[in-house]
Amino acid sequence: MTTKAERTTAFIIETVAPVFNKHGYIGTSMSDLTEATGLTKGALYGNFENKEALALAAFEYNSKMLLTTLDEQLAGGDSALERIGSLLNFYRNYSEYNEPMGGCPILNVGVDSKHNNRLLNAAARETIGIIEGKIALVLENGANNKEFKLPVTPLQFAKQLYTMLQGAVAMATMTGDHKYLVNTIAYLDQLVKRELKK
Repeated sequence: MTTKAERTTAFIIETVAPVFNKHGYIGTSMSDLTEATGLTKGALYGNFENKEALALAAFEYNSKMLLTTLDEQLAGGDSALERIGSLLNFYRNYSEYNEPMGGCPILNVGVDSKHNNRLLNAAARETIGIIEGKIALVLENGANNKEFKLPVTPLQFAKQLYTMLQGAVAMATMTGDHKYLVNTIAYLDQLVKRELKK
């Protein structure tokens, strides 16, 4: 059973996570956070040491939601190719998924924190590595099960695949044109089938 303090902390994180994700660490003011939560500055600092600790907790919350969703995508299907297909299909409609979060947390926090918040940037890089590792594991299992033959190592293929996905996410975000995602996924569908032929 959770305590009132634990529930308050969870409420704060869930409420401010999209605010930080949308406006960035520097762009989010304490008044933005007090307005979103309805709590005083003192109440926020009573639960978190400082704004940086709160921003980090918010990113960890968003990244955990994303990682859980990606786990679900990569667990479905009877084959590694079906699991990769499920991942690609998820990214085809990724903007619908990340809209309530204030956008893609990997893109937003990764770019925003690059020059102004070492801890947030390290957390974003760590999450990228985890995602690439999850994709690589599916590819490695597929190759070990003789479903396909990889032209490069599983991790190298996973990194390239994820780079193209995040590039499409970035372009769709910057331009507001969803076709960047749709067209890239259509290309990746064909690339994966062609490159992973036996």
